[in-house]
Amino acid sequence: MLYESLAGPLLFRLDAETAHEEVSGLMALLAVVPGGAALLSALTGRGASGLERTVFGLRFPNPLGLAAGFDKDGRLVSVLPALGFGFLEIGSVTLEPQPGNPRPRLVRVPDARALINRMGFNGDGARAVARRLAAAPRPAVPLGINLGLNKGVSAEDAPAAYARTFRILAEHGDYFVVNVSSPNTPGLRALQAAKDLAAVLETVQEANPARKPVLVKLAPDLADEDFASAVATAERLAQGLVVSNTTLSRDGVPEALRGEPGGLSGAPLRGRATELVRRARALTRLPIVGVGGIESAGDARERLDAGADLVQLYTGLVYGGPRAPKRILRGLEASA
Repeated sequence: MLYESLAGPLLFRLDAETAHEEVSGLMALLAVVPGGAALLSALTGRGASGLERTVFGLRFPNPLGLAAGFDKDGRLVSVLPALGFGFLEIGSVTLEPQPGNPRPRLVRVPDARALINRMGFNGDGARAVARRLAAAPRPAVPLGINLGLNKGVSAEDAPAAYARTFRILAEHGDYFVVNVSSPNTPGLRALQAAKDLAAVLETVQEANPARKPVLVKLAPDLADEDFASAVATAERLAQGLVVSNTTLSRDGVPEALRGEPGGLSGAPLRGRATELVRRARALTRLPIVGVGGIESAGDARERLDAGADLVQLYTGLVYGGPRAPKRILRGLEASA
């Protein structure tokens, strides 16, 4: 269609982050134009029905969500549901604003239908995001907020930083994700260790009298015993898991791009992410959000059959275009 024949090739002539900014700018314009979201919904085709489900006490019109990273600062929450998503996750949002790592910091791997990112949690910070969400209509689908950690925050100070970020944003999200999986903030992944993860979750839950669902996002590179320990900690102190994106592995990446630093997302992660969902399901009854390499209805169905309650995509949207979510949903509807 138009994206595949014209818009997509034009965007792929730009560097990846510039292309993302152009798309986000267009969507932000549609968000404020009367009828803009309805137009986007019409252009992206028919959705699907019969896919509703309730997970961690929230009602989802369908199980396909947008993963964190696409809308870091909550600028597009009123228009993104027009693509068909059953829920959105914004962020990662850090307590204080920060510029992230130097550009270029987002690299396409077209042969592998993948991305390598070393963004470094660039964003406006929790207070700015809270003001923006307060001024905007609530999205038509559940809204998750992914919580990150500013660069330079020590392990000792991390629990308080996460809790302060949560407290600022608490009234604006339907669920929250404690992100301890990014490889681009020094020391962050070390917080997946049981003792450190427990300290973070305990402090966040102390700031959560409304008992909003709090999930933990785990990295795909954890050793088996560390993964099991993190899942056990989450089972005691959280309401769900996000499993799992991004990886430091370069399996499936052409030799010329294997030296690019950052986290790899997209198709090469699919097998590992599915395996970890299956492993997590064997370890816990907590709800699981499956993410990593989902690009088709078959990918989504495989992840759901492995034990995920919900699924997310981001890289699949980059390569599949704006029609991808509804195409996936129609496939899930047909296989239901």
